[in-house]
Amino acid sequence: MTQFDGELSPPFEIVEPASWRAPIIFNSPHSGSVYSSEFLNASRIDLAALRRSEDSFMDELIGGLSEQGFPTVRVNFPRSYVDVNREPYELDPRMFTGRLPSFANTRSMRVAGGLGTIPRVVGDGQEIYRERLSVDDALGRIEALYKPYHRALRRLINKAHQAFGTVILVDCHSMPSVGVSRDEPRRPDIVIGDRYGTSCASLLPDVVEEIMSGLGYSIGRNKPYAGGFITEHYGNPASGLHTVQLELNRAIYMDERRRERSPRFAQVATDFAALADALAQVPLGDLGPFQAAAE
Repeated sequence: MTQFDGELSPPFEIVEPASWRAPIIFNSPHSGSVYSSEFLNASRIDLAALRRSEDSFMDELIGGLSEQGFPTVRVNFPRSYVDVNREPYELDPRMFTGRLPSFANTRSMRVAGGLGTIPRVVGDGQEIYRERLSVDDALGRIEALYKPYHRALRRLINKAHQAFGTVILVDCHSMPSVGVSRDEPRRPDIVIGDRYGTSCASLLPDVVEEIMSGLGYSIGRNKPYAGGFITEHYGNPASGLHTVQLELNRAIYMDERRRERSPRFAQVATDFAALADALAQVPLGDLGPFQAAAE
């Protein structure tokens, strides 16, 4: 099995405040930027191309929130290596030598697009690997990186749920300012994803929209991003588990071409802190009981 000592250690980090201000967890699963030499050697594209899949600096935008009483979670390995915002075994059999386990999901839309748990392509569609990987390599990454992350996140969610009776997971991502299709309209500054009303009480996206639009951001809902595996898997409003995904337009806080923080970076971080303050003031009793919206 592949070993991940050294370069990918620690694979993720959880920073808990000394005292929780509210049961709100800020999670950044796609901002990892530690590329192992093994991965780079296996890749047919260079580091700059691999980094196009990153939610660069998203972990920094939420990093200061732990000092305000909110736990934060960040993944250090890149999503192009292992994507924790997928089912554990969304795998493309064309990528591997050997037989995948019978329980692998080989036919999901994400696998078809090359964006499974072990991605075949980066965000702009470029193939990652020179040659096929072994099945053992893929399963080793899942056991050593994917599963420990989700166990730790689940423990943190359960801790908040037991202490407060409810929990809000804010899953933080970033998106390219321009879509792949020329027909796609201009993307808003922030897209709020709640799986079309099923992953959290409707009050939460309403609060996010009210606060961030009041700060001058344009807002979209569920298009083009409604929320991935994390939003769907951990969002269970009827049980007091609320998950909302936030996609920030990269152009508002960074230079996408140079992959550098823009002059507005500090202000965006300040605005995120204001959003955390607003969410902490939502009375927990107003979040439930809640029935998911009809399909």
